[in-house]
Amino acid sequence: MNNVFVYCEIEGTKVAEVSQELLTKGRKLASQLGVELNAIVAGTGIKGQVESQILPYGVDKLFVFDAEGLFPYTSAPHTDILVNLFKEENPQICLMGATVIGRDLGPRVSSSLTSGLTADCTQLEIGDFDDKKTGQHFDNLLYQIRPAFGGNIVATIVNPENRTQMATVREGVMKREILDENYKGEVVYPDVAKYVPEVDFVVKVLDRHIEQAKHNLKGAPIVIAGGFGVGSKENFDQLFKLAKELHGEVGASRAAVDAGWIDHDRQIGQTGVTVHPKVYIACGISGQIQHLAGMQDSGIIISINTDPEAPINKIADYVIVGSVEEVVPKLIKYYKQNNK
Repeated sequence: MNNVFVYCEIEGTKVAEVSQELLTKGRKLASQLGVELNAIVAGTGIKGQVESQILPYGVDKLFVFDAEGLFPYTSAPHTDILVNLFKEENPQICLMGATVIGRDLGPRVSSSLTSGLTADCTQLEIGDFDDKKTGQHFDNLLYQIRPAFGGNIVATIVNPENRTQMATVREGVMKREILDENYKGEVVYPDVAKYVPEVDFVVKVLDRHIEQAKHNLKGAPIVIAGGFGVGSKENFDQLFKLAKELHGEVGASRAAVDAGWIDHDRQIGQTGVTVHPKVYIACGISGQIQHLAGMQDSGIIISINTDPEAPINKIADYVIVGSVEEVVPKLIKYYKQNNK
């Protein structure tokens, strides 16, 4: 009771990476609170297929709901599984990915439980809270931290009185780390019919299409990112040429995206994706806090900027003072000569 729960998404019998990232964070939160980490997964034909992808992250109890009609995902049965299970288990925290599924499922569950939900969190912490209006003190609340007002501020949201404290978290924000390959957690296989009425299966998925990602920005070992200082869409072409030589991917700051120089799905930061490459080359990026939140955990950070006092230079391992037009072509020429 009052444990930390993570809802695990699946594609067939494969557990989503964002769910494994949340299991890693959930394990840390549960340990800090002195409670168990529980996980939920629902699908068709998944018994014996998903346990080894979930338990090693430190899961103490795994609920596997396996029945026809639970995959592909539809709203009604998955909502009833979580709502009815939570009425039994009374968890204090539930985490799920800020994905297409999470954005559909989270609000349905929180509305049914009248518990509240914070969407698109970038950080989760445990802390105390003093309500100045009522004078009440609350221990060990979930600090749900996310960008607000277009990413211009970072808001910390708490839910003092209602349970479950629910949050969705963006993919790539949390680090995915196996706790113990042989972690011994309990696995239960509930009777789905006790949690899901037959009427929930009226909606059938007749056709399903998944479009593959155009790039692998989140998983790239080298990322070349451009900001407003790149100057133009044409100059971004130089970044793509450099990325080709380095076998990396191209990202961007919000300013460059807003300028129309590059697609939104390459935006890095609080309102974009979070990356953890071995090498991050920031070209013409000033380094506002919103952007730093999406790349500050990179292995080596190289800054190319005309401003030696740019904020990003404070966290950079190497700083090249110069314009993108001047520096990047030289890098391309060098790597072309030395990659033969």
